[in-house]
Amino acid sequence: MNSAIAALIGMTLAIVLIVRKVQPVFALFLGALAGGLLAGWGMVRTVAEMIAGVKEIVPAIVRILAAGVLSGMLVVTGAAESIAAAIVGKLGARRVYLALALSAMLLCATGVFIDVAVITIAPIALMIGNRIGAPLPRLMIAMIGGGKCGNIISPNPNTIIAAENFGAPLQSVMLANVLPALIGLAVTVFVVIPLMPGGRIAAPAGSVCQEESQTKDLPSFMGSIAGPLLAVALLALRPLFGIVIDPMVALPAGGVFGLITTRRLRLTGKSLQYGLEKMSTVAVLLVGTGAIAGIIKASSITTVIVSALGGWSGGGELLAPIAGILMCAATASTTAGATIASASFAGAILASGVNPVWAAAMVNSGATVLDHLPHGSFFNATGGCVAMTVSERMRLIPFETIVGLSLALSSFLAQIIF
Repeated sequence: MNSAIAALIGMTLAIVLIVRKVQPVFALFLGALAGGLLAGWGMVRTVAEMIAGVKEIVPAIVRILAAGVLSGMLVVTGAAESIAAAIVGKLGARRVYLALALSAMLLCATGVFIDVAVITIAPIALMIGNRIGAPLPRLMIAMIGGGKCGNIISPNPNTIIAAENFGAPLQSVMLANVLPALIGLAVTVFVVIPLMPGGRIAAPAGSVCQEESQTKDLPSFMGSIAGPLLAVALLALRPLFGIVIDPMVALPAGGVFGLITTRRLRLTGKSLQYGLEKMSTVAVLLVGTGAIAGIIKASSITTVIVSALGGWSGGGELLAPIAGILMCAATASTTAGATIASASFAGAILASGVNPVWAAAMVNSGATVLDHLPHGSFFNATGGCVAMTVSERMRLIPFETIVGLSLALSSFLAQIIF
């Protein structure tokens, strides 16, 4: 069997198994194994390609685990909630959608997972929404759209692994998508939300299941934001002064500094535990995605897609966001989508002459387009935290997709302009 077709069958099998509630990492392993065997490679080569795929993403996994220090600090100390409350309080109820989108964007940009960002902000959103009669679907799109915008400029796993696989500096990949993120924010607030139909009014905040911080006495805004700012400053030393501070050092340093500035050193253990638990889940998932990425990379699927785009002007540039879109659709995960796309298509994309920084940025933005599909955890986590029914949550998908497409298109156009 043609290896491209075999790889697609293997990925389809993995998707079906994930939808059937099989643990994702095992579903990806089985899909990878099936793809290799159907390609006629035999057990030995198939396993070798799977292991090779995992080996390629090990450095990124190490950095992702280190990023758990910053992420854990933001959530456990209440810093994330403090940042969100400060922004919403400053902009007020009249600009509630902008406030919620900006809050989610900032939280994700500082290293908070998008689902955790939405869950953290949800109680504030429901409280204000209930008071002013704002429809729940619009509140949700504001938070989800803002989170997607922050996710493409963050030191989150998807950005780290895209940068790693393309050999690009993390801070440069984050910076490249700043303008697309701002465009996406504007599209979310001023285009998508006004076009949305109404819906039921937000429920009282008491009905929300949320990530609880370990303290009700929230730290100050400046104390909360200081840790992420230090991490960004350390990463910025490379392009500004040629001083290389690896993300494996910069991100934990920001987390430790945040514990000091929020005066929550006593929560160090809980912060580390929370961050490790969150990042360990991602790291295990990446082992599965690395395995199937190894099969895809070894197959002829990249050649088929490159040939299909060969007649297009700028086909090499198009391959980056398209790869991100296709792989995130398959996995319903920004992290897994960015992993498989960057690991499988990096060689072909770079060979077409695309700058590594923009290649990583476009794959990363493309991986936000369909990461909200029902077979992924993000769909269920965000709907569940505001007590949405499945049918209500399904109705948000077209609007989430528009936001993701605006990010992918903006990133694609930005690399042409700059």
